[in-house]
Amino acid sequence: MKLYWANASPYARKVRIVIAEKALGHLVEEIGVEVYSDPPELLAVNPLGKIPALVMDDGLGLFDSPAICAFLDAHPQGQGPTLQPQSGHARWMVMRAEALGDGITDLAFGLRQESLKPEGEKSPTSAARARGQLLRSLDTILPTLNTLPEGTTLGHFALTVPLGYIDYRHPDVAWRNSRAELAAWYEQMCTRQSVSATAPK
Repeated sequence: MKLYWANASPYARKVRIVIAEKALGHLVEEIGVEVYSDPPELLAVNPLGKIPALVMDDGLGLFDSPAICAFLDAHPQGQGPTLQPQSGHARWMVMRAEALGDGITDLAFGLRQESLKPEGEKSPTSAARARGQLLRSLDTILPTLNTLPEGTTLGHFALTVPLGYIDYRHPDVAWRNSRAELAAWYEQMCTRQSVSATAPK
């Protein structure tokens, strides 16, 4: 398998965490790409031109991080516990947590893209609304964690990744202020090898 990714991509980081957690690294060749140059090898795998994109053993491309994570979690050569329960209430709670984490990531990524626009194209109103949505969503992480099953699931990792991305791209957000319990949980998650080894540099 081949994984197209970039260092700063939080979506790719989530996939790389799953690869590490499932001990699949020996089966996956990681290929760094510059997305905005539209490399032909990426477009051949994902016509949307987005990362992460995974080339499966049959040569087909799989894209969008939730689909890739589900595929890797179910891989027959994967090790360790299942990160996504396959049935029951726990499955929906993990999927809900992943959706929240991905949504927070979307907001933070959108703010980053807005900040890169030329001055005449920026929208302070849109940026302010997205920042408000981001801060409001951060306050729902701890209650969401309380809905997850025991152990460490894909939902936990999906909620970890945006916090690291905010630190990396938006340190001015200072999300730890008034969120000591969330900060302590995040620091604990960062002690996992899969999380620390995939941090953007």
